Amino acid sequence: MTKSTLHRTIVSAMAAAGLCLSASTLALAQQAQQAYPDRPIKIIVPFPAGGALDTLARVVAYKLSSRWDKPVVVENRPGATGNIGAEAVAKAEPDGYTLLVAPPPPLAVNQYLFDNLRFDPSAFVPVTVIASAPNVLVGRTGLRAGSLRELIALAKAEPGTLTYGSTGKGGTPHLSAEILKSLAGIDLLHVAYKNPPQIMNDMLGGSVDLTFANLIDAMPLIEAGKLKAFAVGSATRSPLLPSVPALVETLPGFVSTTWYAMAAPPKTPHWIAEKLHSAIAAALREPETMAKLQALKAVPVLNTPLEAAAFITEDSARWRKVIVAAGIKADQ
Repeated sequence: MTKSTLHRTIVSAMAAAGLCLSASTLALAQQAQQAYPDRPIKIIVPFPAGGALDTLARVVAYKLSSRWDKPVVVENRPGATGNIGAEAVAKAEPDGYTLLVAPPPPLAVNQYLFDNLRFDPSAFVPVTVIASAPNVLVGRTGLRAGSLRELIALAKAEPGTLTYGSTGKGGTPHLSAEILKSLAGIDLLHVAYKNPPQIMNDMLGGSVDLTFANLIDAMPLIEAGKLKAFAVGSATRSPLLPSVPALVETLPGFVSTTWYAMAAPPKTPHWIAEKLHSAIAAALREPETMAKLQALKAVPVLNTPLEAAAFITEDSARWRKVIVAAGIKADQ
């Protein structure tokens, strides 16, 4: 055998081996896609149990568990404006068995607030934005203002005396109030709390005047007449509160909504995100689940992984402008 013939033989053998390897790898990948999930899935919620986020995550977990006949559990890991839970997911194996369900802070906001964030929010693999709800400016019933314009006038007449509660620097209530202060030219006193239920309790008790709450949490208290709704943060009025104006009607440019997204750890294969999205979208479009979302006052979004990534990127850029303009930094 000549050297050239030997070379061609070796090259042909290597090419054949490569084809066999590629076919084998493809077959294994297809098997993995078909088998997923074949063990329990954990959804980490980076905020305390009991709020709208936690409730929504548990609805999703229940529907996925029923659909796939595999346990899907929710684990609450609150702290640091969502960073503790988000970091746990960021460091998890990218295999689709540890997931994050979160509102804007850990996915779109915290990178502008914390100097030493120990994960990269942009590295998460978005699955879908599950649902959204407008933030609503609510006040205690004893406030001497019956409308947004009257509230702004009161704040201007008594600067720095009206208080607003938030879940801490950089949380959605805090950032929404900063937009309000800037656009309305008013001064409000910030009072930080650990979680939304504490804010609501103090508002009902009369010790804090205002807050921005998502409509899911606030609606029962508004309907019961225990809180005043001054305005909603959505681009248009909410059909759930048609008589309550949108803030943008008085303050052009004001938009503040809370959304709830599922994301997977960095480097998770996109087929996992696609499979999760398809299952969640199908499950949450069932009449029974739609009824639960309507009862929560949540608006389903259920966009694709690519659409979710673009959505989060756009919202992140919007909040960055607010944070930079107000010079906000979280307590490290």
